Amino acid sequence: MDVTGEPVAQGAGAWGEQLTLAGLTSPAPVTGRRSAARADAVQAAADRPVARVCIDLPLPHLDRPFEYLVPEPMSDGAQPGTRVRVRFAGQDVMGYVLDRVDRAEHEGRLIPLRRVVSAEPVLTPAVRDLARAVADRYAGTLADVLRLAIPPRHARVENEAQPEAEAAVRAPGTLTASAWLPYRGGPAFLQHLTAGGAPRAVLTALPGPEGERWPDAVAQAVAACVVGGRGALVVVPDARDVARVCAALDVAGVPAWVPGAAGGYVRLTADDGPAPRYRAYLAALRGHADVVVGTRAAAFAPVAHLGLVVCWDDGDDLHAEPRSPYPHVREVLMLRSAHEQAAFLVAAHGRTVEAQGLVESGWAREVAADRATVRARTPRVRALTSVELAREGPAAAARLPGEAWRVVRDQLAVGPVLVQVPRSGYLPVVACGRCRAIARCGTCHGSLALESAAGVPQCEWCGRLATDWRCGECGYASLRSVRVGSSRTAEELGRAFPGVPVRSSGARAEGGVLATVPDTPALVVSTPGAEPVCVAGYAAAVLLDAGVASASTSFRAGEEAVRRWLAAAALVRGNYAGGQVLLVGDGAPGPTQALVRWDPAGFAARELAERAELALPPAVRVASVTGTREAVQAVVDRLDLPPGADVLGPVPVATGAGEPFEDAPGTGWARGAGAGRRSSAARAPAQASLDPQVRVLVRAPLAASAELARTLAASVAVRSARREGGSVRVRVDPEELV
Repeated sequence: MDVTGEPVAQGAGAWGEQLTLAGLTSPAPVTGRRSAARADAVQAAADRPVARVCIDLPLPHLDRPFEYLVPEPMSDGAQPGTRVRVRFAGQDVMGYVLDRVDRAEHEGRLIPLRRVVSAEPVLTPAVRDLARAVADRYAGTLADVLRLAIPPRHARVENEAQPEAEAAVRAPGTLTASAWLPYRGGPAFLQHLTAGGAPRAVLTALPGPEGERWPDAVAQAVAACVVGGRGALVVVPDARDVARVCAALDVAGVPAWVPGAAGGYVRLTADDGPAPRYRAYLAALRGHADVVVGTRAAAFAPVAHLGLVVCWDDGDDLHAEPRSPYPHVREVLMLRSAHEQAAFLVAAHGRTVEAQGLVESGWAREVAADRATVRARTPRVRALTSVELAREGPAAAARLPGEAWRVVRDQLAVGPVLVQVPRSGYLPVVACGRCRAIARCGTCHGSLALESAAGVPQCEWCGRLATDWRCGECGYASLRSVRVGSSRTAEELGRAFPGVPVRSSGARAEGGVLATVPDTPALVVSTPGAEPVCVAGYAAAVLLDAGVASASTSFRAGEEAVRRWLAAAALVRGNYAGGQVLLVGDGAPGPTQALVRWDPAGFAARELAERAELALPPAVRVASVTGTREAVQAVVDRLDLPPGADVLGPVPVATGAGEPFEDAPGTGWARGAGAGRRSSAARAPAQASLDPQVRVLVRAPLAASAELARTLAASVAVRSARREGGSVRVRVDPEELV
């Protein structure tokens, strides 16, 4: 479609030709005379009268700038980065002015801009270039990325009066580096930041006393960058982590930004609401705040003079965007670090295979403590497998084996004890009490669960109550537990330790996800990712059902188990204070040893070597094409694959057989919902279809990553222009391959 609003050919079959019967006259062509008349009547701007606009439409074949005429009255407002409304395909649509030029590439008439929505340049050149790079990296469109990057406009906030900003006062002498001293290369990293350098580091964070934990390390790095005269950006998984980083920034001497002040930090999270979120975005955009702390979308925040980007816990699934084009925060910040010459820091208690790949490739340096420091700062970790528990006889099968019960009893005398359960709910999976067959719904064959001791079995897929359930194998009507959730565990612990308070934390817990707990004796039962913080540290932690946490068909199962275990163990007091961690169950040997030795880097290195041998990510670049069979085949057939690339599949996508979502991380997880557990919408089986979904994996060497993304985007654009039927979803670097 050209800028006059008239359709033009976009490839063979893009727009159909109006056919006529023999002997009849052809319909008069559409000439766009009204648009031309309006364009002739508009006085063009004297300076750079042509605006190149990104149209906010999701069609891949429209992923290019379109040229419009800038009327003289709109010239001052329609600057690069502003929101505008334009006429496109017979309707008014939103767009962003990417640039203003003197001469148009289009040889015909240009239609004028409809209006300037806001004169605020919300799209800076740096963010514009970053969004384009992210779209190219993930075979997406610029419009989709900008929809993720720029929050919705809030007119009242935009029009608020801005007090005159006072000059920021920085005190370089107050800069501290206590949280970085235990790490090799830590103080040098801060020195480079203060001097204006752009070092890249992968930090393996250790637990420690207050003032030396990971939020303190991040805050001190930000303070070093600010003292050097540059801004900083910190992206964390959720709002609880945002609050911890903000509290640490206050201690490090970086205050919260207030209207009228110059400098300080702002929070950028969707949980704060539209008005506070947009106010924080404008504070960074206008250069009033020089530090942004936020969740996933904050990776695109327009920080002026950006000197440092930080990603905490890059293995958390909340860093993976569930909307097209599905970018990951770590990759976005890597691109931003390269584009804006900013320092890069990815930190976590564990280490992802991708972060290990950055270290081994030389792109980033490792910042880690020596073994003596690790042993001193971490709690004592023991694995209670079936071998260690064999001497207890039948008691080893108890929910809390005797050895674990004794540790909990002793440690409750000095502080709270954390109990991590990988499943939420009461009894998330039940089976026939006689033949042990998994109990399933008679309507959709989803697995049944119990929400309380006196509850009625309910289907996890369709939600129907199975009031008259009988086993389809043997006809028996009684149920037994197969997997025990956090609610049932809390109930059993309350009976085992009468008089001890029991607190539950999780997405499905009565009180939701707890942020903190007091330093008093109590049992805290939590699902992974929902562990509350105890300021003085937990006296002990018991990690139950190790076999459930580490057994999965996912090729990230071991990595995810280590990450979740270490995140909970890091909340426990160090060995110097008598802290203990017990891993209960027969977990996979590799993850279990990584936890016991507190060696996430060694585990990640072994995983990376195995994946390189098997040609799995991140040693190669992989894209998945999922959809109906004919549509997927059409997209794949058009690919111009780079040398060394191959195609795997198609294979059917599971749509409800068995337990398809058990132990399969992916889109739809709720924070603290438990390993392998999704929201009800994500767990629902797909509707029966005559054209079932299939998946194709396209694999290419890392050196051909750009070519792979380019050919995928081109094929999807042709599909969009031709309006091909069926459904297709393309995802570069999918979280799961099976």
